Amino acid sequence: MFRCYDRSDPSHVLREPEIEIFEELTYVEEPMEILDRSVRKLRNKEMPMVKVKWSHHSPREATWEVEEHMRDKYPYLFH
Repeated sequence: MFRCYDRSDPSHVLREPEIEIFEELTYVEEPMEILDRSVRKLRNKEMPMVKVKWSHHSPREATWEVEEHMRDKYPYLFH
C-alpha cells in the first residue's frame, strides 16, 4: 500500500551547489581529483590516461584525459 508523500519536510530538499556564472554564460571547471589510470595502446605507442573528476560534476561524469596534458596544465593533481 502506498503512503502519501509529505512535501513539506525540509530534510528532503536537495541543495544545488553554487556555480558562479559569468556574463558570457560560462563557468570555470577545475579538475578535483584523479579517479583512475589506464594506458591506451595505439599502433606504435602507448598513451597514459587519467580519469578526472571535474568540479560541479559527479564522479559518474568523469572523463578520460591524456596524462601528459593534465600534468602540464594541472601539476597540483600529481603530488
